[in-house]
Amino acid sequence: MGQQVLSTRHRIQHDTREWVDTGKMKGFRSASLSFIERLYDKGHSYYIEFFTSINEDRTEHVDAGVSILESIKGELDGGWLFTIKGLIAAEIFADFIEMAEYLLSNGYKDPAAVMTGSVLEEHLRQLCLKNGLDTEVVHGGKKKPKTADLMNADLTKASIYNKLDQKSVTAWLGLRNNAAHGNYNEYDTQQVENMMQGITNFITRNPV
Repeated sequence: MGQQVLSTRHRIQHDTREWVDTGKMKGFRSASLSFIERLYDKGHSYYIEFFTSINEDRTEHVDAGVSILESIKGELDGGWLFTIKGLIAAEIFADFIEMAEYLLSNGYKDPAAVMTGSVLEEHLRQLCLKNGLDTEVVHGGKKKPKTADLMNADLTKASIYNKLDQKSVTAWLGLRNNAAHGNYNEYDTQQVENMMQGITNFITRNPV
Protein backbone atom coordinates (compact mmCIF):
# COMPACT_ATOMS: atom_id res chain seq x y z
CA MET A 1 0.00 0.00 0.00
CA GLY A 2 2.85 2.37 0.81
CA GLN A 3 4.35 1.86 -2.63
CA GLN A 4 0.98 2.66 -4.21
CA VAL A 5 0.94 5.95 -2.34
CA LEU A 6 4.51 6.74 -3.40
CA SER A 7 3.55 6.14 -7.04
CA THR A 8 1.46 9.36 -6.84
CA ARG A 9 4.44 11.54 -5.89
CA HIS A 10 4.49 14.98 -7.48
CA ARG A 11 5.84 18.48 -6.96
CA ILE A 12 3.95 21.73 -6.56
CA GLN A 13 5.21 24.80 -8.38
CA HIS A 14 7.90 26.71 -6.45
CA ASP A 15 8.06 23.94 -3.82
CA THR A 16 11.07 21.62 -3.72
CA ARG A 17 9.30 19.03 -1.57
CA GLU A 18 7.57 15.98 -3.02
CA TRP A 19 3.92 15.38 -2.22
CA VAL A 20 1.57 12.41 -2.63
CA ASP A 21 -2.15 11.94 -3.25
CA THR A 22 -4.12 13.05 -0.18
CA GLY A 23 -6.80 10.35 -0.43
CA LYS A 24 -4.35 7.50 -0.83
CA MET A 25 -2.24 8.85 2.02
CA LYS A 26 -5.27 8.95 4.33
CA GLY A 27 -6.13 5.37 3.39
CA PHE A 28 -2.56 4.22 4.02
CA ARG A 29 -2.42 5.97 7.39
CA SER A 30 -5.82 4.72 8.58
CA ALA A 31 -5.22 1.12 7.51
CA SER A 32 -1.74 1.07 9.05
CA LEU A 33 -2.88 2.51 12.38
CA SER A 34 -5.77 0.04 12.55
CA PHE A 35 -3.39 -2.83 11.83
CA ILE A 36 -0.82 -1.74 14.43
CA GLU A 37 -3.51 -1.17 17.07
CA ARG A 38 -4.90 -4.68 16.54
CA LEU A 39 -1.48 -6.27 16.53
CA TYR A 40 -0.19 -4.40 19.59
CA ASP A 41 -2.25 -1.55 21.10
CA LYS A 42 -2.41 2.25 21.08
CA GLY A 43 0.18 2.48 23.82
CA HIS A 44 2.86 0.61 21.87
CA SER A 45 5.81 2.57 20.53
CA TYR A 46 5.04 1.52 16.95
CA TYR A 47 1.54 2.99 17.16
CA ILE A 48 2.68 6.19 18.87
CA GLU A 49 5.51 6.70 16.38
CA PHE A 50 3.26 6.12 13.38
CA PHE A 51 0.46 8.32 14.76
CA THR A 52 2.72 11.26 15.58
CA SER A 53 5.18 11.09 12.67
CA ILE A 54 3.07 10.14 9.66
CA ASN A 55 0.62 13.01 9.31
CA GLU A 56 1.45 14.94 6.13
CA ASP A 57 0.99 14.15 2.43
CA ARG A 58 4.74 14.10 1.78
CA THR A 59 6.96 11.33 0.48
CA GLU A 60 9.22 11.32 3.54
CA HIS A 61 6.19 10.62 5.73
CA VAL A 62 5.22 7.67 3.53
CA ASP A 63 8.81 6.38 3.66
CA ALA A 64 8.78 6.64 7.45
CA GLY A 65 5.50 4.74 7.62
CA VAL A 66 6.82 1.99 5.36
CA SER A 67 9.93 1.71 7.56
CA ILE A 68 7.78 1.19 10.67
CA LEU A 69 5.73 -1.50 8.92
CA GLU A 70 8.93 -3.19 7.74
CA SER A 71 10.17 -3.25 11.35
CA ILE A 72 6.93 -4.96 12.37
CA LYS A 73 7.36 -7.44 9.53
CA GLY A 74 10.87 -8.13 10.80
CA GLU A 75 9.49 -9.06 14.21
CA LEU A 76 6.95 -11.38 12.63
CA ASP A 77 9.45 -12.99 10.27
CA GLY A 78 11.97 -13.31 13.08
CA GLY A 79 9.78 -15.71 14.98
CA TRP A 80 7.67 -13.33 17.01
CA LEU A 81 4.49 -15.37 17.33
CA PHE A 82 1.15 -14.56 18.79
CA THR A 83 0.26 -15.98 22.18
CA ILE A 84 -2.89 -17.35 20.68
CA LYS A 85 -4.18 -18.83 23.91
CA GLY A 86 -4.33 -15.41 25.48
CA LEU A 87 -5.33 -13.41 22.43
CA ILE A 88 -7.95 -15.47 20.68
CA ALA A 89 -11.41 -16.39 21.84
CA ALA A 90 -13.99 -17.98 19.57
CA GLU A 91 -15.89 -14.74 19.03
CA ILE A 92 -12.89 -12.85 17.62
CA PHE A 93 -11.56 -15.45 15.18
CA ALA A 94 -12.90 -13.33 12.33
CA ASP A 95 -10.82 -10.35 13.46
CA PHE A 96 -7.63 -12.37 13.27
CA ILE A 97 -8.56 -13.77 9.87
CA GLU A 98 -9.13 -10.18 8.74
CA MET A 99 -5.70 -9.22 10.07
CA ALA A 100 -4.17 -12.14 8.20
CA GLU A 101 -5.92 -11.02 5.02
CA TYR A 102 -4.46 -7.55 5.51
CA LEU A 103 -0.97 -8.98 5.92
CA LEU A 104 -1.38 -11.12 2.82
CA SER A 105 -2.73 -8.26 0.70
CA ASN A 106 0.38 -6.25 1.60
CA GLY A 107 2.81 -8.99 0.61
CA TYR A 108 3.41 -10.55 4.03
CA LYS A 109 2.43 -14.12 3.18
CA ASP A 110 4.57 -15.73 5.89
CA PRO A 111 3.14 -14.04 9.01
CA ALA A 112 -0.31 -14.35 7.40
CA ALA A 113 0.19 -18.12 7.18
CA VAL A 114 1.38 -18.34 10.79
CA MET A 115 -1.54 -16.29 12.09
CA THR A 116 -4.17 -18.22 10.12
CA GLY A 117 -2.69 -21.56 11.16
CA SER A 118 -2.71 -20.48 14.79
CA VAL A 119 -6.38 -19.55 14.51
CA LEU A 120 -7.02 -23.05 13.15
CA GLU A 121 -5.12 -24.72 15.99
CA GLU A 122 -7.05 -22.81 18.63
CA HIS A 123 -10.32 -23.66 16.89
CA LEU A 124 -9.41 -27.36 17.02
CA ARG A 125 -8.77 -26.98 20.74
CA GLN A 126 -12.13 -25.31 21.26
CA LEU A 127 -13.87 -28.05 19.25
CA CYS A 128 -12.27 -30.66 21.50
CA LEU A 129 -13.45 -28.86 24.64
CA LYS A 130 -16.94 -28.46 23.21
CA ASN A 131 -17.17 -32.18 22.49
CA GLY A 132 -15.59 -33.47 25.70
CA LEU A 133 -12.29 -34.51 24.15
CA ASP A 134 -9.01 -34.16 26.03
CA THR A 135 -6.76 -31.32 24.96
CA GLU A 136 -3.80 -32.53 27.03
CA VAL A 137 -1.68 -35.66 27.19
CA VAL A 138 0.41 -37.01 30.05
CA HIS A 139 4.07 -37.37 29.18
CA GLY A 140 6.72 -38.17 31.77
CA GLY A 141 4.18 -37.66 34.51
CA LYS A 142 3.38 -34.15 33.32
CA LYS A 143 0.43 -32.83 31.37
CA LYS A 144 1.21 -31.22 28.04
CA PRO A 145 -1.06 -29.67 25.42
CA LYS A 146 -1.95 -32.00 22.57
CA THR A 147 -0.49 -31.18 19.21
CA ALA A 148 -2.82 -29.86 16.54
CA ASP A 149 -2.30 -33.05 14.51
CA LEU A 150 -3.38 -35.22 17.44
CA MET A 151 -6.46 -33.09 18.09
CA ASN A 152 -7.28 -33.32 14.39
CA ALA A 153 -7.11 -37.12 14.56
CA ASP A 154 -9.21 -37.26 17.74
CA LEU A 155 -11.91 -35.03 16.28
CA THR A 156 -12.11 -37.20 13.18
CA LYS A 157 -12.34 -40.40 15.24
CA ALA A 158 -15.17 -38.83 17.22
CA SER A 159 -16.97 -38.02 13.93
CA ILE A 160 -16.97 -34.29 14.68
CA TYR A 161 -15.95 -33.86 11.05
CA ASN A 162 -15.06 -36.23 8.22
CA LYS A 163 -11.79 -37.57 6.84
CA LEU A 164 -11.83 -35.13 3.94
CA ASP A 165 -11.79 -32.28 6.45
CA GLN A 166 -9.04 -34.10 8.35
CA LYS A 167 -6.84 -34.17 5.24
CA SER A 168 -7.45 -30.48 4.62
CA VAL A 169 -6.60 -29.61 8.23
CA THR A 170 -3.39 -31.67 7.98
CA ALA A 171 -2.37 -29.77 4.85
CA TRP A 172 -3.11 -26.38 6.43
CA LEU A 173 -1.13 -27.26 9.54
CA GLY A 174 1.76 -28.33 7.34
CA LEU A 175 1.77 -24.99 5.56
CA ARG A 176 1.61 -23.16 8.90
CA ASN A 177 4.56 -25.18 10.19
CA ASN A 178 6.61 -24.35 7.10
CA ALA A 179 5.92 -20.66 7.70
CA ALA A 180 6.74 -20.87 11.40
CA HIS A 181 10.03 -22.66 10.73
CA GLY A 182 11.20 -20.36 7.96
CA ASN A 183 10.59 -22.69 5.02
CA TYR A 184 9.19 -19.83 2.99
CA ASN A 185 9.92 -21.35 -0.43
CA GLU A 186 7.75 -24.39 0.27
CA TYR A 187 4.54 -22.48 -0.49
CA ASP A 188 3.36 -19.39 -2.34
CA THR A 189 0.92 -16.53 -1.85
CA GLN A 190 -1.90 -18.28 -3.68
CA GLN A 191 -1.61 -21.30 -1.40
CA VAL A 192 -1.83 -19.07 1.67
CA GLU A 193 -4.91 -17.39 0.22
CA ASN A 194 -6.50 -20.79 -0.46
CA MET A 195 -5.63 -21.85 3.08
CA MET A 196 -7.31 -18.79 4.56
CA GLN A 197 -10.46 -19.35 2.54
CA GLY A 198 -10.52 -23.02 3.44
CA ILE A 199 -10.04 -22.40 7.16
CA THR A 200 -12.73 -19.72 7.20
CA ASN A 201 -15.14 -22.17 5.57
CA PHE A 202 -14.09 -24.95 7.95
CA ILE A 203 -14.69 -22.79 11.03
CA THR A 204 -18.08 -21.71 9.69
CA ARG A 205 -19.16 -25.31 9.11
CA ASN A 206 -17.78 -26.51 12.44
CA PRO A 207 -18.63 -23.79 14.99
CA VAL A 208 -17.65 -23.99 18.65
